[in-house]
Amino acid sequence: MTADATPALVEDRQTAPGPRVRERSAYPRYLAGKVAGAAVSLLAVLVTSFFLFRLIPGDPVKTMTGGRQVSAEQLAAYREEFGLDLPLWRQFTDYCGKALTGDFGTSYQFRAPVVDKITEALPNTLLLTGTAFVLYTALGIFLGTRSAWRRGGLGDRVNTGLALTLYSIPSFWLGLLLIIVLSVGIGPLPGLFPTGGMESGGEEGFAYVLDVAHHLVLPVVTLVAVEYGQTLLVTRSALLDEMGSDYLTTARAKGLRDDLVRRRHAVPNALLPTVTLIFINLGRTVAGVILVETVFSWPGLGGLFYQALSVPDLPLVQGLFFVFAAAVILMNTLADLVYPLLDPRVAR
Repeated sequence: MTADATPALVEDRQTAPGPRVRERSAYPRYLAGKVAGAAVSLLAVLVTSFFLFRLIPGDPVKTMTGGRQVSAEQLAAYREEFGLDLPLWRQFTDYCGKALTGDFGTSYQFRAPVVDKITEALPNTLLLTGTAFVLYTALGIFLGTRSAWRRGGLGDRVNTGLALTLYSIPSFWLGLLLIIVLSVGIGPLPGLFPTGGMESGGEEGFAYVLDVAHHLVLPVVTLVAVEYGQTLLVTRSALLDEMGSDYLTTARAKGLRDDLVRRRHAVPNALLPTVTLIFINLGRTVAGVILVETVFSWPGLGGLFYQALSVPDLPLVQGLFFVFAAAVILMNTLADLVYPLLDPRVAR
């Protein structure tokens, strides 16, 4: 290398962007790509929700009349009221135009705006899914770390086997089983919990809170039992991958207690895949609570969706389907956005 080339090489090295600069410039592009992908997914869900539920057999107008004798003129008036007499392409354009402004139409059976019905039922679903989500996430992480750190022991085998068994059980079947055993009662075992609903009625103040909590027990237990296993297995697998790392050997060589090595070093790094799973589960739980709410007659979005399907109440079904899909898409997008903050290599 000549003497003249050396200053130029030094100058190039000084002006070249460092790794931190490259990471800062890469994240906005990564962010824009993920947000754009989520927007395209939402538009695809909007289109799919319109055509998918029109494949359901049955006439919504005839279902709404409840089998009563109705003249052809009255049926035609109903179809005109709800826009069902318009060509399909016109119904589709009207639906998309209104949905983009947050208007999903009027429910056939409730004669109320779909957004109002969703807003009314949403807090009940959030109470159920939020309680279950906190419990099964905490339980899965705790048992997953304990199982991995004591790999091969009796506790690990019991926890893993039980998690796999419960995770494979359909939620509606487990819910029905809990109702039979703990609500109806078997033999000398009396029923301890309500068979369904959210409240008994007539309670106020703290007594009302206790009544709702009493009704909440069985559906929450059902969701926790079915869902905690996935978090446990992912946390256990991630921690097992970390346990052979050199930095843990160095920490032990410095004289740190085994419990301290696990809590301060191994678990934080092993939680990266679990964080992604937590976001995904949060969106999936909101969308997947339909069966549990239906079994326990819980007045949330899942029960409302089942009612809408039985008509079929097309505007309400379409609106709820969009909300369920949007929850999954939103949580997946948030997971994608948070992960590079925990591991910057993802955005490169």
